[in-house]
Amino acid sequence: MTKKRNYRAFRDVEEEYFRNHPEEIGSYIDEIFDDYAQNGSSAALLASLRVIAKVKGITNLAKITGMTRQGVQHALSNKGNPRFDNVNAIMHALGYRLTPSPIENTHRV
Repeated sequence: MTKKRNYRAFRDVEEEYFRNHPEEIGSYIDEIFDDYAQNGSSAALLASLRVIAKVKGITNLAKITGMTRQGVQHALSNKGNPRFDNVNAIMHALGYRLTPSPIENTHRV
């Protein structure tokens, strides 16, 4: 008889890590936005922000942003297509702001 293994999802492991190491969140946010700037995957960015939102508390974020709990969850969901102002509000509630950075060695208009 084989023993059934229970595996945890990567996002669950990630969430637990940031609960235990909140000092790492800032570096993680920098990294996920750098990745987004490189590959343009909004789904990956939103999934990563969803992990941090869970760590910080979605209900708390909803209160700070003026959004509903469901609104925050939907904005950060796989099917979410959040408005820029919603992402900005969520980032502010997390204690960050969206700021532009120059891109090196690119053709500019």
